[in-house]
Amino acid sequence: MGKLIFIVDDNDANLTMAASALDNDYKVLTMPSAEKMFNLLEKKRPDLILLDVEMPEMSGLEAIVKLKENSQYSDIPVLFLTGWTDDELLSNAKKSGALAVISKPIVQSVLMDYVKKYI
Repeated sequence: MGKLIFIVDDNDANLTMAASALDNDYKVLTMPSAEKMFNLLEKKRPDLILLDVEMPEMSGLEAIVKLKENSQYSDIPVLFLTGWTDDELLSNAKKSGALAVISKPIVQSVLMDYVKKYI
């Protein structure tokens, strides 16, 4: 249980669902905002970040740009979580550096498959 995953989502139900899918195999830390993620990054380095696209204050797209601009964090794999199906948004997510986009509602087996692939 050595690998650490950050799950960043402003919806408690999504945090709970994703954490419960992963916490048997990984160390999981959940946080409700990108700001909290950046604060925690100063103390802990995750092996993977699951990042919600739509959040107040700082969106997932804004957060990944900030992550990728910082050489300390730019190599951390990021997977987006989103309920959106808009092609432009999905294209922008990939262009921003996300390795994959996982649709909500979260299907635990799908989430596990993506995490295993990229961690």
